[in-house]
Amino acid sequence: MTETQGAPAAGWSEPRPTAVLVLADGTVLEGFGLGAVGEAVGEVCFNTAMTGYEEILTDPSYAGQIITFTFPHIGNVGTNEEDIETVSLAATPGAVGAVLRTPITEPSNYRATRHLDQWLRSRGVIGLAGIDTRALTSLIREKGMPNAVIAHAPDGRFDIAALLAEARAWPGLVGMDLVPTVTTAQRFTWDETPWQWGTGYGRLEKADYHVVAVDYGIKRNILRMLAGNGCKVTVVPATASAEDILALAPDGVFLSNGPGDPAATGDYAVPVIRDVIASGVPTFGICLGHQMLGLAIGARTMKMHQGHHGANHPVKDLTTGKVEITSMNHGFAVDRATLPANVEETHVSLFDGSNCGLALKDKPVFSVQYHPEASPGPRDSHYLFARFVDLMRRHKQA
Repeated sequence: MTETQGAPAAGWSEPRPTAVLVLADGTVLEGFGLGAVGEAVGEVCFNTAMTGYEEILTDPSYAGQIITFTFPHIGNVGTNEEDIETVSLAATPGAVGAVLRTPITEPSNYRATRHLDQWLRSRGVIGLAGIDTRALTSLIREKGMPNAVIAHAPDGRFDIAALLAEARAWPGLVGMDLVPTVTTAQRFTWDETPWQWGTGYGRLEKADYHVVAVDYGIKRNILRMLAGNGCKVTVVPATASAEDILALAPDGVFLSNGPGDPAATGDYAVPVIRDVIASGVPTFGICLGHQMLGLAIGARTMKMHQGHHGANHPVKDLTTGKVEITSMNHGFAVDRATLPANVEETHVSLFDGSNCGLALKDKPVFSVQYHPEASPGPRDSHYLFARFVDLMRRHKQA
């Protein structure tokens, strides 16, 4: 098999491994390289989704992370230009590395335009195949998400001591503000609506509401869901002031997903969010936006042991009693024990009981930890966008 197709499908006849994953605890995992050549440092997590690897790899929330896919067959449907989730043209597109169980087969999907290996290479993402991802996942579950270096060298020559030193020297995601690497540099508008079978993506013809979305690393399908619910969307940089946001006369403000430690980004984002809340404008947060909203209302955030990453996480909506299967991608969470009295906990994880949603009792403000736009994933949570629209409708009528 040629280099552009990754490791051989059977036998793996290369004289030596061409990729390694070196964990900060000294563990060295050897495999076969694909994607970009070089090395990258980051936090290793695992994702349990069975589909949507392209959307996962381009989710800006994964900046600074190396993704281990628990599903063994990654890359079989190839890649295309429609399923990319990155909006910004910033230098960091999403995950810095990908770890796979098996080599990639030839694409088998009518939408495929490129092999995953070629696609990874074009985006500068380093890949490694051929290791026991179950064992790595078990290690993460037991010890937490480790810092590591992933390296790909076609000649199979690695300075393991230097890679280990790099992994140990990396400070980790706690205290790290990664939003500047993924946010947009300037304001722009969005009107593309969700994908439909046979027609592809559409365009919003008539807007009923105007939403200002603060881009901490926003995903395209979030913007499509807003547009699909009748919202004209103006996207602003993460550093936009409350005055800048409110001067656009929004019917609602959206706080997006994003990477890194919410407390670090919150140094400049939380005061803005507090001012937006005080204005009375309906506000909806997702993921990092949820965490920073929690900080803005007086709660605290915490680093999780292994995080939640996948498209099969059960969450209970405490306002309705219903259970939904959700897409998740987060390594930090709002500490439910620190929620103030004027805040209602609206959603909880049925895996570990962690907070997954909140709403203010005295303001039209709510947020969820997971990804209701579900790209990839189930569509159980699409109703949350309708809730946001209903808040804006009632606010306008009032």
